[in-house]
Amino acid sequence: MTEYRAPTREIVFTLQHVAGFSEMVKACGYEEASEDVVRAILEEAARFSTSVIAPTNAVGDRQGVKLDQNGVVKTPEGFREAYQQYADSGWASLQFNPEFEGQGLPFSLAIPVQEMWHAANMAWGLCPLLSQGAVEALSENASDELKRKLLPKMVSGHWTGTMNLTEPQSGSDLSGIRTQAVRDGDIYRIKGQKIFITWGEHDLTENIVHLVLARLPDAPAGVKGISLFAVPKFIPDDHGNIGTRNDCRAVSLEHKLGIHASPTCVMSYGDNDGAVGYLVGEENRGLACMFTMMNNARLTVGLQGVSISERAYQQALAYTRERTQGTAPGDTGLSAIIRHPDVRRMLMTMKALTEAARALAYKGCVAVDFAKGKHLPDDLRARQQRRADLLTPLVKGWCTEIAQEVTSLAIQCHGGMGFVEETGIAQHYRDARILPIYEGTNGIQALDLIGRKTIRDNGMAVRELLADMQASADTAREQSLLTQERQSRFDQAVAFVEDATRIVLEHRADEAFTGSVAFNYLMLSSTVTAAWLMLESASKANGTKSNDDKFAAQKLITTNFFFDHILPRCSGYLTALRSGGEAVMALSETDF
Repeated sequence: MTEYRAPTREIVFTLQHVAGFSEMVKACGYEEASEDVVRAILEEAARFSTSVIAPTNAVGDRQGVKLDQNGVVKTPEGFREAYQQYADSGWASLQFNPEFEGQGLPFSLAIPVQEMWHAANMAWGLCPLLSQGAVEALSENASDELKRKLLPKMVSGHWTGTMNLTEPQSGSDLSGIRTQAVRDGDIYRIKGQKIFITWGEHDLTENIVHLVLARLPDAPAGVKGISLFAVPKFIPDDHGNIGTRNDCRAVSLEHKLGIHASPTCVMSYGDNDGAVGYLVGEENRGLACMFTMMNNARLTVGLQGVSISERAYQQALAYTRERTQGTAPGDTGLSAIIRHPDVRRMLMTMKALTEAARALAYKGCVAVDFAKGKHLPDDLRARQQRRADLLTPLVKGWCTEIAQEVTSLAIQCHGGMGFVEETGIAQHYRDARILPIYEGTNGIQALDLIGRKTIRDNGMAVRELLADMQASADTAREQSLLTQERQSRFDQAVAFVEDATRIVLEHRADEAFTGSVAFNYLMLSSTVTAAWLMLESASKANGTKSNDDKFAAQKLITTNFFFDHILPRCSGYLTALRSGGEAVMALSETDF
């Protein structure tokens, strides 16, 4: 079984030169995030992910998690020790406010670090992922008193956080939430049950802070009557020290297809007197507060798609170099299977999709930092906020969809050995399958893209993105970077998005139409955006090729492959979109 090795050079290049991190650092005043500092952080993260986290991956999948009679989840061998090193080394605090013991570095610098965690062990990495989102939600919405009580320990990583939305009768539609919150002086008493709570209980830290959506007795009906509460496992005193056990517990664990080492809990609140909760934000405004965490999680779940793809690609590459079978064109005798054209096709598809997804994820996260830039003019920050909003469903949707393809191809590269657990490659396929479901299914991401991110602003954010693509195409022409055929193919793909956006806007009042075409619109927009970033990657590498001709050549080859073998998919997406929803909705429910 091949162990993970962080592709540090690829990560640094994509972050600094393709995603625009260097420009963001200068524009937003992150002087401490110099190139030397960034490189040192990423190189140390690569070492930590390889030597500390990665060895826990296979054992975690085999051992899984167990809920003991005392209601404590026992994590697999090595998990607790790896997490303790993670927290003690300061990794949890990179992007957070120094007022609460954070390091004050950009969010987008924490993203490649997290890519390494998830590639090393995705099940383990889900714990820091949820904690990061909880810290963001509290930082943006909690009172100063609650921040002082909870954030220092959470920012340091010595306490973790969770997100509690789903209930047995209420999944993506949160209007049906029944968990109740009753005022009790300065606190609230929470009673109800939540399901699918990732890392809702564990033995990694002494305390867990649950962010719980609940209703007050006098709350309006629907989503406008939901409030958000911080419900710690142990109630802290005013100094942040843990005290009495709160009235909340995990009552069972789900048995899942993958991520066996990540405890997915059924949580019960208020079996006795009611769990103590602290209001986050305003009453009946909880969903808006939770979306601070949700948007963060959508980007990082998309990042997980990149991570698991990288891990699967590395393992497939190593296997195809070692496995001999048949005689490849031009060879005599047995050949390593990497020499066979169809295996090359699979490896190039995996490589191109993973690199493009990485660029897309990083670009979206850099836009988030740009949008928060206090030194930027208001109009520029507003434009960057539109860009971040637009890219979020693309990152979450496309990066998790390509993870299904890449991990499946990795199994195919292994042949029959890929279908048995012995090689370990099946784990990546199983683990990846949750990603299109997490944090709003990809169907919901598509509806978000077509509704809130395109129709609502009459296509402004899309037009701004397409203008940037045209500028990159012009630069590529000046460099004579692409053949005329590939240049034309990219121009045509950009025109496809323009045409699709026009069609969507023309049918904005027809919900059956927009709902039927939304996923194809997501895949079309994402694939063209990914192609643009591959073009940017080749162009930036070409501009610095005097330092490394081989790296620049590899970037161009991978971009050429993307344009030849992946970008043509856009024609199919547009054809399906133009067909609308007639055939989608024509069959009656009883005829299925």
